[in-house]
Amino acid sequence: MTGREGADSGMPDLGEHLERYFLEVSCECPYGQEQQAVYHQGMFSRLDDETMGRFLACGYRRNGNCLYTMRCPDCALCVPIRLRPGQLHHNRNQRRVWRRNQDISVEIAPLTMSRENLALLQRFLSTRFPEGSSSAESYYTGFFITSIARCFEIRYRLDQQLVGVSVVDLSPSWMNAVYFFFDPDHGWRSPGTLNILTLNHICTTQKITFLYLGYWIDGLSAMSYKSGFRPNEILEDGIWRAAF
Repeated sequence: MTGREGADSGMPDLGEHLERYFLEVSCECPYGQEQQAVYHQGMFSRLDDETMGRFLACGYRRNGNCLYTMRCPDCALCVPIRLRPGQLHHNRNQRRVWRRNQDISVEIAPLTMSRENLALLQRFLSTRFPEGSSSAESYYTGFFITSIARCFEIRYRLDQQLVGVSVVDLSPSWMNAVYFFFDPDHGWRSPGTLNILTLNHICTTQKITFLYLGYWIDGLSAMSYKSGFRPNEILEDGIWRAAF
């Protein structure tokens, strides 16, 4: 499945001194696996772009001011995945999604917990995760809002109606896709695919080197679409490898 072509053997060393900021927390697997999930996580205040980029390159993700990676015993399904913008080859379906959504306008702005955003997120959560107990407000205050990195939102509108919001961390050399939510009534537009195509387009025009897409889990339908963006790279055994 994977190859050495494009492998990144120069993984940045975060240094053993950072381990004192981290602890391991066990909880129910958020992806439905039977075994307990183990988060290796630490809380931070402001990080400069280079340090944050090193964490991302080592497979870490962000949740609020918490940086974490998965260290689950006997399970390695959560695989970090990233793109090199400018190298993406659109397949037939992606070209179709791009054409289908030419009536959608895109705007970039600092992250805001507006009533409009909260209403859309609550609709999304209630539709996609009806059994969940988290509110839109808790997602913003506990997950999105951060002082670690510069955080932005990319708004998708149809005429004046907000139909999607992508939360991203951004620097001149990397973009980190944190979360994306959308109007469930517009699911037929393939908004997840449109979002990644848009993020890739922004990174390409701004000459951003890496676009981090979070985790890819083989066989999990909610994440399987990420592997359709090719070429991509996945992190295995501390090495970024050209995967698909």
